[in-house]
Parts: sequence; C-alpha cells; structure tokens
Amino acid sequence: MTPEEVDAFLAEERTCRVATAGPGGPHVTPLWYAWHGGALWLTSVVRSQRWADLQRDPRVAVVVDAGTAYGELRGVELRGRVEVVGEVPRTGEPVPELEGPERLFAQRYLGGGPFAHDGRHAWLRLVPDKITSWDFRKLGR
Repeated sequence: MTPEEVDAFLAEERTCRVATAGPGGPHVTPLWYAWHGGALWLTSVVRSQRWADLQRDPRVAVVVDAGTAYGELRGVELRGRVEVVGEVPRTGEPVPELEGPERLFAQRYLGGGPFAHDGRHAWLRLVPDKITSWDFRKLGR
C-alpha cells in the first residue's frame, strides 16, 4: 500500500491485534484503536496482562487486517515501542495530546458522545518504527 492507502486503511478499520512479549511468551489481544497524527493510540486496562507486559518491555507489534477471500486480504503491521500518555489510570485530567485520540475514539466506538474516563484504562501511543503493508487485491493487476 502507498502511505496514503495505509492512512486511509487505518482510519477505516476498527480492530487491531496487539502482540506483546510476556514472561511466558507472546501474548496477542484484540483492541479498538485510534489512528491519529501518524500514531496508533490504544486504550488498555491497566490491570491486564497486556499492560504488565508493556511495562516490562514496551516493544509491540500490531496488526490491522481485513478481507475474507485470499484475493481480498489486506493489512498493516506496525512495530515499535509504546509510551504511556496521560495519567494511569486515566481519570480525565486535561492532556492536550489526548484530545484528538479521545475525540476520534468516542466518535468511532462510543456513539459520538464524550469519551468516558472509567479510572481503569490508560492511553498508549505507538509511533511506529516500521510499517509493513499488503493488499492482495492488487495481485491480479
């Protein structure tokens, strides 16, 4: 995919798969996300295996994919290190960096209302070091 196609794809899809490295080996979980400002924004329960893994080792691989038949498969893999943004857990203190991701997240997943801070989640930002993409729909061209 071109960089423009990657941006459009990540803005359109809704679920990613987050791979972390835990003491027992790889751990993969699906999450909703926001693609904003060249970064993938994830909100995670802070009392989860994923959060514990990322506090020990912030390296992550994330896949967003789509398609059912072989010729329809397309996706993006993002690799890099996550960083925590905002308070842990998030309770709603003003954090200018989170205004865009929280607005997008609320529009996509929460019916457009305000973002709800539940005191259980916190934000992670992944500015990818490496992006790999594929689009099998282009194979026949």
